[in-house]
Amino acid sequence: MTVTVDRVKCACSDCVCVVGVEQGVKHEGRIYCSDECANHHAKGDGCHHAGCKCHG
Repeated sequence: MTVTVDRVKCACSDCVCVVGVEQGVKHEGRIYCSDECANHHAKGDGCHHAGCKCHG
């Protein structure tokens, strides 16, 4: 049996976003919903998606 995963939870531990595998930001072998999450919130900014309050 083959399973195709097309959506995953953002790799940021504080983030609640789910992102498409192809649309996500790939960084260090992981998939994130945004550049902010992928860069570990270096400037303190959240991902800016509705309902998510992550800031790293």
